[in-house]
Amino acid sequence: MMEARDAWPEAIAEVPAEKLVFLDETHANTTMTRTHGRCPEGERLVMPIPHGHYKSLTLVCALRTSGMCAEFVLDGAIRKLSFILWVRECLLPTLTAGDVAVMDNLQAHKCIEVQDLIESVGAKVQLLPKYSPDLNPIERAFSRLKGLLRDAGERTVAGLKELLRRLPGTFEPKMCESYIMGCI
Repeated sequence: MMEARDAWPEAIAEVPAEKLVFLDETHANTTMTRTHGRCPEGERLVMPIPHGHYKSLTLVCALRTSGMCAEFVLDGAIRKLSFILWVRECLLPTLTAGDVAVMDNLQAHKCIEVQDLIESVGAKVQLLPKYSPDLNPIERAFSRLKGLLRDAGERTVAGLKELLRRLPGTFEPKMCESYIMGCI
């Protein structure tokens, strides 16, 4: 495992940063809220916090130096068929020949159908070393995205879906480029 991590910089050194496309998914739910807040001294902070039942959603998207793209929100967890659908319908239109799609080792990512679809447009697939989320810059973007979701405090499924579709588009290219350059 350490050998693969050590070899990672060489594996992508020849690829121009603008040709790297980092793919991943993240989860959000209707209970995402700040657990602490501030108010004037002596006053009680009152915020609605959902208890009990919640709804989970998954955001699948890609990170390039030009920004986040191919956003897709689905109910529940990602599965092989939903990932293949995302690649076919959302990711492929954004890929060009020479792009390198970088993914972690989730079983849905490693299926032959995904690799064939990506290679059909002249792009390549590169898997990250196992257990290396620190080498995937989209994880940094997702961390910021989840902070924005907590700030928004959305409690409805429809509102959360709308935020998950809209927020990736607010990431400036300069920010996305810095996420990528910090990991390669």
